[in-house]
Parts: sequence; structure tokens; C-alpha cells
Amino acid sequence: MNFRPKVGLPIKTCPVCQRPFTWRKKWERDWETVKYCSERCRREGKQKLAESL
Repeated sequence: MNFRPKVGLPIKTCPVCQRPFTWRKKWERDWETVKYCSERCRREGKQKLAESL
């Protein structure tokens, strides 16, 4: 398997864990709407939002 460095791909920061994450092929169509780096962060983000209400 050949390794390709992720040079030139867009980067966002996850609002839950504050870690940077890069563009992935599966997010190709909706990269603008992607907010979280993982399912776990997505769930935690929704929990924090619900608790604050």
C-alpha cells in the first residue's frame, strides 16, 4: 500500500476536542457542513448543546 502525504488538503478544527482534522473523500459533497472530526465528538457536541438549554 502506498502512503500519500496529506499536503494541500483543507483543515478544520473540531469544536469539541479542539483537534485539527483534514478533508476526507467521504466528506467530499458536504465538507462545508462538516463540524466534528468523529462520531464521538458529534455525539458529545449534541449532548453539551442539550445540557446548556
